[in-house]
Amino acid sequence: MDIIEEKKKIIMELMSDKHYVPMKFKELVIVLNVKKEDRKLLDIVLSELENEGKIMLSKRGKYSIPKEHYVEGLFISNEKGFGFVEVEGEEEDYFIPKTNVNGAFHHDMVLITVDPVQTGKRKEGKVVKILSHEIREVVGYFQKSKNFGYVIPDNSKISSDIYVAKKDSMGAVEGHKVVVKLKSYGSSDRKPEGVVTEIIGHTNDPGVDVMSIVKGYDIPSEFPQEVMEQVANIPSEVLEEDKKDRMDIRTWQTVTIDGEDAKDLDDAITLTKENGIYTLGVHIADVSHYVVENSPLDKEAVKRGTSVYLVDRVIPMLPHKLSNGICSLNQGEDRLALSCIMKINEKGEIIDHQVAETLINVDRRMTYTAVNDIVTNKNVDTCNQYSEFVDMFNLMAELSKILRKRRYKRGAIDFDFPECKIKLDENGHPISIEPYDRNTATKIIEDFMLAANETIAEYYYWQQVPFVYRNHEKPDSDKMKQLATFITNFGYSVKVSGDEVHPKELQKLLNNIEGTPEEAMISRVTLRSMKRAEYTPECLGHFGLAAKYYTHFTSPIRRYPDLQIHRIIKECLNGKMTPKHVEHFKSILPQITKDCSLYERRADDAERDTDKLKKAEYMRSRIGEEYVGVISGITGFGIYVELPNTVEGLVHVSTMDDDHYIYIEDSYLLVGEKTKKTYKLGQPVKIRVEAADKISRTIDFSMVH
Repeated sequence: MDIIEEKKKIIMELMSDKHYVPMKFKELVIVLNVKKEDRKLLDIVLSELENEGKIMLSKRGKYSIPKEHYVEGLFISNEKGFGFVEVEGEEEDYFIPKTNVNGAFHHDMVLITVDPVQTGKRKEGKVVKILSHEIREVVGYFQKSKNFGYVIPDNSKISSDIYVAKKDSMGAVEGHKVVVKLKSYGSSDRKPEGVVTEIIGHTNDPGVDVMSIVKGYDIPSEFPQEVMEQVANIPSEVLEEDKKDRMDIRTWQTVTIDGEDAKDLDDAITLTKENGIYTLGVHIADVSHYVVENSPLDKEAVKRGTSVYLVDRVIPMLPHKLSNGICSLNQGEDRLALSCIMKINEKGEIIDHQVAETLINVDRRMTYTAVNDIVTNKNVDTCNQYSEFVDMFNLMAELSKILRKRRYKRGAIDFDFPECKIKLDENGHPISIEPYDRNTATKIIEDFMLAANETIAEYYYWQQVPFVYRNHEKPDSDKMKQLATFITNFGYSVKVSGDEVHPKELQKLLNNIEGTPEEAMISRVTLRSMKRAEYTPECLGHFGLAAKYYTHFTSPIRRYPDLQIHRIIKECLNGKMTPKHVEHFKSILPQITKDCSLYERRADDAERDTDKLKKAEYMRSRIGEEYVGVISGITGFGIYVELPNTVEGLVHVSTMDDDHYIYIEDSYLLVGEKTKKTYKLGQPVKIRVEAADKISRTIDFSMVH
């Protein structure tokens, strides 16, 4: 414990004493017997405790512990003027009425007092201090007035538009999408003010809508000059000197299997079978050979954390020369790899493995479609086209089935959601939305990558070296109890023993709902009841996979944790994991894993928002059309309906004029007062498309009776 924390503890003990009376600074100096040279330190300690809300300073200059309960958290604004405060480690947030916001801006760190009397369902509070502003820049739509302009934020949670003086507008015109840097955050009677720092483009220009979301999430989209200079010096082909001292497996029959559009090919597969033992090689691009720790490239990759896959573009973690060039396992080219070669018996047990720096040469770049055509459809033409690989693909399907069966046996949960593929024309307008099919070939790659990730995680766990794990904690017991209550409406159950649920129970539930109308919706509610997977330096296990050890090793081109793991593995392989290096990794991994979890969430949110945007744009040209969908959500204000193409819209209760509907919360029902007509989750309904708003990314439906 450092000296400041020690002093804080002493002061808190003093002030917590029932005989303590509020004192001034001078009085505290005497009581605590503080030497003259230590008074500055006392002042610092008192200021910190005050900032933390643990003590207060009265108007008369006396220090004491506040009678009110203070809490620190993140302020989440609502467009209607009220807000919520999220507190770390607390499940439920605090409601902040409009009158108690006290000028707090969206995503401010604030100090609140908690109302001791709870009137509604949730705890209420009042903002007493803004500790820090987390948002520095806002993306929005520029509107021009005669002598000034203002920006309407894209983020609907920012309830006020932002005033921009004429001199600060960068010449932006009506309809421009801009980035505005905040100068002031406003108050109850003044608008926030800002300076335009970038004009993204006109709102009608192709790609500006998606780029606005990218800028809104502060995702870096351009590589700095020093990064590009470093990249320019990286060779386009593997140098002869780099091929030395590696396990040369260029003669092994090797393939990559990816989507048609993929350009960053970071994993290749080899597979043979002898005497009932499969030898599965998962060969991963050796990215860390080119991206050296603390180089400009590395520092930029840390900032990005992950590649971001959006509807009309990929924002790569590494520049294209690496991700699509020297680090991509392209057909017919020598490439450096880090390989996990596993011996697997017919029960799916990994009985031995080898991790090695290798030199590979991919024989064929395959697509999921072609491999599925061979192993599932047995298409004669496709089989003839790839005749020398057919046996290996059939062997892959065989091993994949064994591995999957073994994983299921221990309780792994497989969420098979209908993902969608949105196709755009050359101007960025959506022309089709189709569910994306997970076929046998996608499952083969999934199963092999999972096997490699688990093998690597377990091996390095027992090596006791600093490492990066992918953890998925057990679900919160309250959430599981809520789920159990929810599914009873459909006649299903899950066994919650003590406060815990075994993954097998959830797996059983997903098997039971397969093929039913309510499948998608119960799967979604189940997924929401679970915690998010995260990166940490501690191995805590993966609940969803029912695995004790798990990591991400297989995608270093597009995920920073994988790249970091490769560095650690290579240090171990080359005998360089000295105590000094152990200490180095121990010191950097907590922050790296925390940031990577954060950037992963950012990428997911940006992806979801761009999908919503394009879905709203797609449905805008279908206003008046009728479709059959399934009820995916019920609230007090209306019914969410999901269409077969994964588009979701809201039937607002105000448009349901055939009756007055009452919301029954515990059973998620909407029941007509007179007719007793009932709407429930999973029910098929016919709807009409009424409106679609690209800016708010919302779609409105009405019921067709």
